[in-house]
Amino acid sequence: MSLTRSPLLDLPGAVEADGLDAGVAAHYGSDLREQRALVAGQGFVDLSHRDVVTITGPDRLTWLHALTTQYFEGLRPGTSTTALLLSPTGHIEHAMYGVDDGETFWLHTEPGAAAALVEWLQKMVFMSRVEITDVTTDYAIIWRPGTPSSTSSALVRSGADSLGGHEVFLPRGELSAFAEEAGPPAGVWAYEALRIEAGAPRLGLDTDERAIPNELGWLGVGVHLDKGCYRGQETVARVHNLGRPPRRLVRLLLDGSVDHLPAHGYAVRAGEKQVGFIGSAARHHEYGPIALALIKRNVDPAALLEVVAEDQPTVTATQELLVDPEVGLHVRSRL
Repeated sequence: MSLTRSPLLDLPGAVEADGLDAGVAAHYGSDLREQRALVAGQGFVDLSHRDVVTITGPDRLTWLHALTTQYFEGLRPGTSTTALLLSPTGHIEHAMYGVDDGETFWLHTEPGAAAALVEWLQKMVFMSRVEITDVTTDYAIIWRPGTPSSTSSALVRSGADSLGGHEVFLPRGELSAFAEEAGPPAGVWAYEALRIEAGAPRLGLDTDERAIPNELGWLGVGVHLDKGCYRGQETVARVHNLGRPPRRLVRLLLDGSVDHLPAHGYAVRAGEKQVGFIGSAARHHEYGPIALALIKRNVDPAALLEVVAEDQPTVTATQELLVDPEVGLHVRSRL
């Protein structure tokens, strides 16, 4: 969890988020109004609770290419990218999002994750000419809808992401001045609703320690399927080419008559059997309550599911496919 409190919590109407997103605003009075403003291309989201790391040196891109799931060689400045670090058995250990400015690769990751990430990366430097620095105390992330403006004075701007926006890296001391120029602020509740709508998972919220990229829709997004060897590649390639992932990420449309959102870890049930768990949930300005869940691959996509917790009413939900349950079947049939 981030220990950095954003100065933007002093803006009118700010209500601080809790849990993993503590340190920034959950909303500034109305998360639904804030969502609509973001969809209309207005305002920004304070993500300054996320950790920021820089990687400099002439070997940074080839070095990242060799270590991660992503294709970094030839990455053009200003192009945003997602990369994963896997265990030897293919389980996801780190997810990072970043952009190269021509001299430095700037990345951000989940709150509190930078220390372990930097420690592991430092062990992998060997003879490579790279320098890794946790700069969380000095730099922050802002998310803005739409494409980056060429007139922006921000330090680094990434290209468009899966939510239809872009990230800005800037000095923490400039957050308040940036907010004055950037339009109406939106809290992380609004951002999370758009993220869940886009089917974009967060490591640690929508995953567990057994999660592999194939289950989460990260192939082609955070995993480049045509690059060379990296740690965990054997598992990713085997599941992609010969089998189907044991679980799959789904977006759930929740029964809106229940007045609470399910929390992370709530059980998802099909009939009498538990088939998965809730990752993250939010109230969407158009679809009402929605969530991401990781469920068993063989659950009928048309099945009505139930979200269950001991101390809350059961919530019914319908599925929307994010990961094809039959991925790999076309390969298996030819063997």
